[in-house]
Amino acid sequence: MSHRPRWWLAALLTLLLLADQLFPPPLQGHKAPQAQVVLARDGTPLRAFPDREHIWRHPVRFDEVSPRYIEALIGFEDRAFWWHPGVNPWALLRAGVLWLQNGRIVSGGSTLTMQVARLLEPTPRTPAGKLRQIVRAVQIELRCSKREILEIYLRLAPMGGVLEGVEAASRAYLGKPAQRLSESEAALLAALPQAPSLLRPDRHPERARLARDKVLARMTDRWSASAIADARQEPVIAQPVREPLLAPLLAERLRRLQPHAARIESTVDAAMQQMVEQILATRLGILPPRASMAALVIDNETLEVRAYAGSADFSDSERFAHVDMVQAARSPGSALKPFLYGLALDEGLIHSESLLADVPQSFAGYQPGNFQASFSGPVGVSEALQRSLNVPAVEVLDRLGPQRFVSQLRRGGLRLELPPGATANLSVILGGAAVNLEGLVGAYSALARAGVSGRPRYLAESPLVESRMLSEGAAFIIRDILESGGPVARVVEGSIGSRRGIAWKTGTSFGFRDAWAVGVSDRHTAGVWVGRPDGTPNPGFFGANIAAPLLVDIFAVIDDAPPAARIPPPSVSSAGICWPLGTRSEGTPTALCHQRRTAWILNDTAPPTFSDRLRTGPARHTDYRDPATGQRVRPGCASGSMQAVEMARWPAALEPWLDQGLRTRALPPPWTTACSASDGGNGNGLRIFGLSDGETIRRAGDGPPATLRLEARGGEHELIWLLNGRQIGRVPAGQPLTVSFAQPGSFQVTVMDHAGQHDRVEISVR
Repeated sequence: MSHRPRWWLAALLTLLLLADQLFPPPLQGHKAPQAQVVLARDGTPLRAFPDREHIWRHPVRFDEVSPRYIEALIGFEDRAFWWHPGVNPWALLRAGVLWLQNGRIVSGGSTLTMQVARLLEPTPRTPAGKLRQIVRAVQIELRCSKREILEIYLRLAPMGGVLEGVEAASRAYLGKPAQRLSESEAALLAALPQAPSLLRPDRHPERARLARDKVLARMTDRWSASAIADARQEPVIAQPVREPLLAPLLAERLRRLQPHAARIESTVDAAMQQMVEQILATRLGILPPRASMAALVIDNETLEVRAYAGSADFSDSERFAHVDMVQAARSPGSALKPFLYGLALDEGLIHSESLLADVPQSFAGYQPGNFQASFSGPVGVSEALQRSLNVPAVEVLDRLGPQRFVSQLRRGGLRLELPPGATANLSVILGGAAVNLEGLVGAYSALARAGVSGRPRYLAESPLVESRMLSEGAAFIIRDILESGGPVARVVEGSIGSRRGIAWKTGTSFGFRDAWAVGVSDRHTAGVWVGRPDGTPNPGFFGANIAAPLLVDIFAVIDDAPPAARIPPPSVSSAGICWPLGTRSEGTPTALCHQRRTAWILNDTAPPTFSDRLRTGPARHTDYRDPATGQRVRPGCASGSMQAVEMARWPAALEPWLDQGLRTRALPPPWTTACSASDGGNGNGLRIFGLSDGETIRRAGDGPPATLRLEARGGEHELIWLLNGRQIGRVPAGQPLTVSFAQPGSFQVTVMDHAGQHDRVEISVR
């Protein structure tokens, strides 16, 4: 008989353990990813996604909450928390006595563990409900540590309205993380779960104050008298509860990447994000209807994204608020030109002052024009890049090769999207492909990272993805060119070009559909896009007048540190070079150096000027002169001896654009009378026949276009005809060329041959 109590006790324990296993507490309820929050790098909520009941809950760990709050919570709610097994019998006994004395429930006697049980599994406030809480509390204590139990409470405690958890309440009411709570604030939030709706500090500040003071009165044995006195003096001021909404499109993007994560920690800098969004907001008033903006800022060292604005105004559906233009593929306009010149440097095709022709040219039928619809004649690479001239860029791309350019960009981490079925052609450099802001900013970071580009990182755990875009030397040269600003930068008031240390470039796509500006400093790379997400034009809005000022303002607030001194890498050196040959001035005869320039050269190589596209023959050639008169002669018409003179030949397309002083020095002198007469009296062996300078050609009313038969006498081999500097035909010497003038205007007609002879007349068509 003595063994029966033992058997009964063993059986009871077995039944209790079996019941515990069959009916475990619903601990998974606090772990289910029903609500999500995306955080900035410092823990500031960027955007919270409520659960299906629209509850705002910010996941928080024990060590992310102020110790003051933990002390206030335990001191007010459950002083025996650290030692009881989930139930405090003395508290239950006291609650029972008070119930009997007052005829109603005055104190529930609940421990924090019992409150957690009720949060996980709501029960009615009845004796049966209380018993169920007690059982669940013991089960929870068997399964969780005290710290884990507190973490559940910290996340789920009701804080008024749709707020749950101390972090959500601290952020919503006080505008600060729970880790930085003062004594007064800790006491206030510790009191809130007692009656969340009645004690909301944003609606009932006086009630909230009285509840806070009640908590403070219980803390005299834990906090100093002076700290409690100071806490009582603090007014209860709470801001209106608002949904956190910073970088909303990035938050949505990260949520899709991690759909089951309750807490997503991004790399965004909350303060910088707020400043960038404010800058965009100030531009809304000048944008036309349905126009939007996007901005992206990354840290050059880590490639972590610090600011991300996918649209101009997340609340304005008319501006396509929910369309993320950081990811949208759009035409970059001229924004790819820095990479073209950088890759050409690495290929040994150019140096920073290589001679290029900003004149009307035809590249196998492709005839690009400049944004300003004018031309400048001879320009160097630096000027062509600074002023974003189109024809020189197409000339360089023609030498490099469009397909090679696109493949090198892809190798460097920047993927270009070509139209369906299309292959890379010369239009790529003027916007004939598509990129997104994310890829463009990652590519531009190469200018500040010794030529290594990278993929922007949104999460600290994201892998570092880098690619070699340019050599270190080419990146240095391109950044140095862009930093100096140039005419476009000076047009923009307070432009980046006036601030050393920031290299930048704008871009405008065809039809003013997209305006871009991307820049790099020592610390950051930033890019902006302005346009209409539906792809319709924005007449008058282009990179220099809308995107560049926006980029200026962004850099002004994110990067005010003075630039560090930069020393050229070993592969870069400075050298004097000569135009038109493009080679070093050192060792070049003075007579062949018509203009001297100082250039950055890469790998101690100064490549010569591109070969002439219009005429064959070497850039250095020999003419013969009459020693007495200095005029030009040739065998067969010279009356005496001839003097050989070495000449440097300018590209044929540029000869009509040289100023008079340079023409006198650079071009051959007139022929002697004897040699001129043998060529029809032209004076240089080539003359336009049938048209006189200043002649007016009149069309017959609204009849067909005026048609002219262009003829020239003299010349050797093939003749090249140009109209306003643009090549219109090539014919054998002695044969005519017919040209039609569909529109009236003034025209410059030029003819030249491979020997450098030329003639020009100006006519008007009315």
